[in-house]
Amino acid sequence: MGPVSPLADQAAIDTPLVRELVDSQFPQWAALPLEPVTSGGKCNAIYRLGPALSVRLSLWSPGADVVHREQEKLATLAPFLPVAIPAVEAIGSATDAFPGEWSVHRWLTGTHPALDALVDPHGLATDLATFVQAFRRIDLPDRPPTYPGERRTRAPMDSMDSATREAIGGLDGLIDTRAALASWEESLAAPYDGHEVWVHSDLMPSNMLVSPEGRLTAVLDFETSGLGDPACDLFPAWYLLPANLRGNFRAALDVDDASWIRGRGRVLSQALIVLQHSKDTNPAYANNARHAIREVLATPL
Repeated sequence: MGPVSPLADQAAIDTPLVRELVDSQFPQWAALPLEPVTSGGKCNAIYRLGPALSVRLSLWSPGADVVHREQEKLATLAPFLPVAIPAVEAIGSATDAFPGEWSVHRWLTGTHPALDALVDPHGLATDLATFVQAFRRIDLPDRPPTYPGERRTRAPMDSMDSATREAIGGLDGLIDTRAALASWEESLAAPYDGHEVWVHSDLMPSNMLVSPEGRLTAVLDFETSGLGDPACDLFPAWYLLPANLRGNFRAALDVDDASWIRGRGRVLSQALIVLQHSKDTNPAYANNARHAIREVLATPL
């Protein structure tokens, strides 16, 4: 497999670069084989390092101390959660070849769930609800917002409105834009009482690992986890689970009507924006987005 193909403004990362970084900064792992991992992600390049480790490098310019903050957050959250989550084993320093911190993680076993090939969808729905419930029960003194840029108001989705409408306009001819706009406006109008809980906020199939038996074994990518609207963690209902299990997932989490509609809107907004920007560059992300949009628009208003 060749180098990870960057988009505009992304870092060009390939196996020789990662090999040089590992060998020069962590010589204890220099003898371990290294190979790129196809993850479908758009934020990080992932390389497997031997049987038990992985190397993670941001495709974008990370801010100062981002990796250290990630290490602290993951270590703090892990004891509260029912499945494995990433653990940062080491942090690499910036170099002239790669001007940013990077990290070595413990390798987590499992595969990403395939939308059309779920082995145990009912069990997976139960596992995901259990994970979300556990996240909601977390009570820690450090309470970061899930999306720092999202206004902390009783209408937090307002900050998503402009980008969502722009995406709808940009997808004319690819989706039913009239239905998308009607669905989005219903979600935008759904009431919110301001109650916040700990949320992962990005429960996409690409951020889950399942066993050969189809059960959830790990959840990945906690970069945007923090306090937020409980509707943020309803993504699996439209991105992954079959329609006939959506009600089971909702009932297990005791989701009221307004939260369910907001959750649906968050999924639609994210999927529209992803499709607009990834339809020509990232087929895996674009296909997931198309699936979510179809599922949302098939839901009666």
